Amino acid sequence: MTETAIAASGLRKTFGDKVVLDGIDLEVPAGTIFSLLGPNGAGKTTTVNLLTTLMKADGGTARVAGHDLATEAKAVRAAIGVTGQFAAVDELLTGQENLRLMVDLNRNARGGERIVTELLERFDLVESAKKQASTYSGGMRRKLDLAMTLVGNPRIIFLDEPTTGLDPRSRRTMWSIIRELVADGVTIFLTTQYLEEADQLADRIAVLDQGHLVAQGTADELKRQMPGTHVRLRFTTVAELDAAARIFPGATRDDETPALRVPSDGGTKSLRSLLDRLDEYSIAAEEFSVHTPDLDDVFLALTGHSSTEAKK
Repeated sequence: MTETAIAASGLRKTFGDKVVLDGIDLEVPAGTIFSLLGPNGAGKTTTVNLLTTLMKADGGTARVAGHDLATEAKAVRAAIGVTGQFAAVDELLTGQENLRLMVDLNRNARGGERIVTELLERFDLVESAKKQASTYSGGMRRKLDLAMTLVGNPRIIFLDEPTTGLDPRSRRTMWSIIRELVADGVTIFLTTQYLEEADQLADRIAVLDQGHLVAQGTADELKRQMPGTHVRLRFTTVAELDAAARIFPGATRDDETPALRVPSDGGTKSLRSLLDRLDEYSIAAEEFSVHTPDLDDVFLALTGHSSTEAKK
């Protein structure tokens, strides 16, 4: 049975008369990437702050790494690592000195110099190790920040919008590092406003809006819930298109291609039924493809915000 790294039930947080989290339930299996999506103000960072003991919940329960959040906060902190929205590096220190500082502060770290050397190599920071962090690019600072998080060898890492402000190449480098961590058995709790990032990385996604979880599932499961999924059939002749259009009256045709768009949920059962129906009428499509809404469509439908608006 798969071990649960994070489990929350009815988690609630208010600030004054403003309800930020209104009883959310989460379950994150160990060794997976869980992504929490939501527009600004949805409660993503508050969720991270609660699960990492930086704030106390006003209601509900949660267990992180098997420890109760309310009664075993010290044990929770010993098992996790946190990388916030902004790189928490000391710009007056070199990369190497930042890592040494984290080793000195972390009681669980053993073999300090070895750890520093290994992390500098792992994150491709050897050449810049003796340069002040103030001279680092945004991508290098984020890599150093994550390297510092790994000093205590945490098995659960919370990444709160880790690639915000990075260029595409630096973002993809960070993705590779995250995948390597998960391959080593680390659990990642990721908040992001970049929908492509969640699509590329996450095993499961939850969408948070105004303090409520409005959807959970894999990226493909969320996309299939949205209207607009269809199968596109392309034919060699208009005559074949005409014949197919007669047996799929709800489809949309494109005479120039020629092609037919047939509404579908994209599942194997409906695809098999569609192809069997073509075969029944001796109609052969030259090619077919399944088109589903992307996470942008999901985000807009569930929250009323486009991903572009969410990032403002």
